[in-house]
Amino acid sequence: MTPQYVGRFAPTPSGPLHLGSLLTAVASWLDARAHHGSWLLRIDDLDTPRVEPEAEPAILATLESHGLAWDGPVHRQSHQLQRHHGAIRQLGERCFACGCTRRELRGLDRYPGTCRDRGLPRDGNALRVRAEAAAPAFVDRVQGDVNMSNRTLSDFIVQRRDGYASYPLAVVVDDLALGVNNVVRGADLLENTAEQLLLMRWLDVPPPTYAHVPVVVEASGVKLSKHNRATAIDNRWAPHNLATVLSLLGLEAPLDQVETMLAWAVGEWNIARVPRGTSLAGFSALAR
Repeated sequence: MTPQYVGRFAPTPSGPLHLGSLLTAVASWLDARAHHGSWLLRIDDLDTPRVEPEAEPAILATLESHGLAWDGPVHRQSHQLQRHHGAIRQLGERCFACGCTRRELRGLDRYPGTCRDRGLPRDGNALRVRAEAAAPAFVDRVQGDVNMSNRTLSDFIVQRRDGYASYPLAVVVDDLALGVNNVVRGADLLENTAEQLLLMRWLDVPPPTYAHVPVVVEASGVKLSKHNRATAIDNRWAPHNLATVLSLLGLEAPLDQVETMLAWAVGEWNIARVPRGTSLAGFSALAR
């Protein structure tokens, strides 16, 4: 018996949604609804220095304005700290303490193993995992066969110096806790998937199905992001915003009320129409 589809959208509350994040939200929502599945909302709030108090209400308002209703309560990464630490314990001796600073590692393509055998105390240091493995291959529903076998994974961080889990480990644990079995997200996280698949192997966690949709970039090639101060979505133009992202996803929706457009898009949704590739060039955040 095929398990029920469970998807999610997991924004970081570091600013309001922009065109690129709305595109990912719409793609993941449509895929879940077309499969008669659940669509969960998780706020990925572990990157505490970047969290803005006003960001979460703005994100929820944008999702609601664009008809993207989620199932159940709003979940938060910060509510899963005990699970994160449990996973660190399960990794056991694969982890080692690292005292290297970003400045010391700047300009390096990969971690050189500086602290692997130093036996540093875990308190006050980051924890890295001994990777020493080729990047796992997988089949992506948008990008096709993803094989980075020529790339050996570097020892990557699983717990930051401040004691919080790193993004790869937290996402693996959080998705498992929510029962997420289908992940639709931006292609900027494609390479990160290799680290997550390796962690799942070590933690004996079944991997979800992945679909990495291309990200929206400026004409210069820079990805639209909150970090780069991409223009926030204007909720007053929700039908126009929705028509734009549907077009980028391969669906030319007739302009109408948001609910009507989404109902039409669910019936027409076919992830094979989504352009293959990691970026959609030449678009900028909407301005009216």
